Amino acid sequence: MLKKPLITAIVLGGASLSGTGQAQAADLTISCGAVGAELTLCEQGVARWEAQTGHEVDIVSTPNSSTERLSLYQQILSAQSSDIDVMQIDVVWPGLLANHLLDLGEALGEDAAAGHFETIVANNTIDERLVAMPWFTDAGVLYYRKDLLEAHGVAAPETWEQLTEIATEIQAAEREAGNDRMWGYVFQGRAYEGLTCNALEWIASYGGGTIVDAEGEITIDNAQAAEALDLAASWIGNISPKGVLNYTEEEARGIFQSGNAVFMRNWPYAWSLAQSEESNVRDKVGVVKLPHGGEGPNAAASGGENRSAATLGGWNLAVSRYTENPELAADLVAFLTGEAEQKRRAIEGAYNPTLAALYEDEQVLAAVPFFGTLYDTFTNAVARPSAPTGDNYGRVSNSFFNAVHQVLSGDQSGAEAVSQVDSELSRIKRRRW
Repeated sequence: MLKKPLITAIVLGGASLSGTGQAQAADLTISCGAVGAELTLCEQGVARWEAQTGHEVDIVSTPNSSTERLSLYQQILSAQSSDIDVMQIDVVWPGLLANHLLDLGEALGEDAAAGHFETIVANNTIDERLVAMPWFTDAGVLYYRKDLLEAHGVAAPETWEQLTEIATEIQAAEREAGNDRMWGYVFQGRAYEGLTCNALEWIASYGGGTIVDAEGEITIDNAQAAEALDLAASWIGNISPKGVLNYTEEEARGIFQSGNAVFMRNWPYAWSLAQSEESNVRDKVGVVKLPHGGEGPNAAASGGENRSAATLGGWNLAVSRYTENPELAADLVAFLTGEAEQKRRAIEGAYNPTLAALYEDEQVLAAVPFFGTLYDTFTNAVARPSAPTGDNYGRVSNSFFNAVHQVLSGDQSGAEAVSQVDSELSRIKRRRW
């Protein structure tokens, strides 16, 4: 009998089963995402492992919504079910799920994560336990219209103030030339996790910290953080449409790819789409690291820490503590996150490797040239405070992005927002994280 009764019971059309092991009991079950080429690449990787080992694997395609996927995992793990042995988990989930996950450092050896980006390894290490192996990564980047910047004789901005000035200038010129729909800058401004990522980048790049530091201390209430939020609020209705307050990644990409924005903050996935044959901006797009702060009144107070900050994104593979085959599951994880598989996924699907060496691989760079220019961005990506806040991270992020959204909406100042978040997080912390 296949070992998926709980999955069948709790997933209402959001997940499906595929793979080669459905005619008889499989040795393992793995969950994979199904966004874009994710599921196909996972199936191919699993098939390679099956051919190499002789074992069989069932593949579970979980819901595309990360919120729904997390709920599914929490139900399965809380029931201590072995229905899913290997789980694809978001980079902000290790702290939430750690108690239910196998220590892969112990299962695979101390050098299990050697060569992977240290930031991601640290993010996936909870209480000195490596609870997930890095699989592919993401970090926020700045897209810009090369043709428009060249026409106006300006370089890509290095600071947020420069971005504001350039966006204002080019937006005005383009509208005067007849494009009334042109905007200077689009980003993810809806009150959701994407806004946490954007706002963390603004604040960290001003030397304002990371909301909660690695030791669990709340750091959000400071002048640099307030200044960063006030600058972002000044964009709304000026260089950013008011509709940006409801934009996720795809809404921002839609505006930029249609040719109606000078700058866009997004994840690397948008590159291949912007370069597609259907894109209005094909061959007109450049990608650079995000700007930093440093020209505002609180620049000196930051102690010289102002630098580009890109929020860490990406996905990992973890093994359930309740698996009946821990050694086999760990071996599958090691194979899928290994160099050969990461290289194949980078070349065939443009998924960002978590192994530093692949950013110097000639075949990878030939397939995805911008991986080379973004190397520093990925190695220095800023983690959201999910590890120190553990299973309270959802509350922390909700408090933060709701307050930021109020600033962007003009309902409160940056100083009021960071003070509010500090108070709310202090109450949450008293319940222990």
